[in-house]
Amino acid sequence: MAKLYVVPTPVGNLEDMTFRAIAVLREVDCILAEDTRTSGILLKHYDIHTRMQSHHKFNEHQTVEGIVTRIEGGETIALISDAGTPAISDPGFLLVRECRRRGIPVECLPGATAFVPALVASGLPNEKFCFEGFLPQKKGRATRLAQLADEPRTIIFYESPFRLLKTLVQFKDTFGGEREASVSREISKIHEETVRGTLDELIAHFTEHEPKGEIVIVVAGTPEKPKEKKRDKYPKSDTQL
Repeated sequence: MAKLYVVPTPVGNLEDMTFRAIAVLREVDCILAEDTRTSGILLKHYDIHTRMQSHHKFNEHQTVEGIVTRIEGGETIALISDAGTPAISDPGFLLVRECRRRGIPVECLPGATAFVPALVASGLPNEKFCFEGFLPQKKGRATRLAQLADEPRTIIFYESPFRLLKTLVQFKDTFGGEREASVSREISKIHEETVRGTLDELIAHFTEHEPKGEIVIVVAGTPEKPKEKKRDKYPKSDTQL
């Protein structure tokens, strides 16, 4: 039966591709790619010759209906993004939702996503976390940060290297300069780097060292406030009756 495959691709090193992902991309009728030029490098590396079609945030509202109709007509299609798992801060959600709504099978392969290695490498608590992805660039940004001010879980953000320093300063204003955090960049690439410290320390570091590459910021949750001891309703007296 025709279906939609959601296929993660490497966030850096091309060797992070799974055997199963390669097999699926070779067997499907068409691959939906966020950028066919970027994905073309990956497909050439693995000798995959499946036809590609552009599917990105600027055209996905217009293309979803046609793609779903094609799957209903018998085509099996794979969705990939430039890096990582589609629909995680990338195009894909609209297509998956429409396939589910119309009873079309959707199979998502396990694989790479940038925030997991960044979270683990941060050394911050990871049994519970809050994934925020990209914050709004303008409208709603301050409001969302204010809502996160008292978030107890570790918080994960994606950011551009061009906005990193400004964002860290905003984090300092929201969470305080002593809040522990971590910045990971170029995950699984040759120049992979993770810098850990307080927000004050990270601001100082990236003021001196210009950041490059895709960025994942991990911020510790707000510390738990010490619980106040309950006072006895009737204080004990030294005098015995």
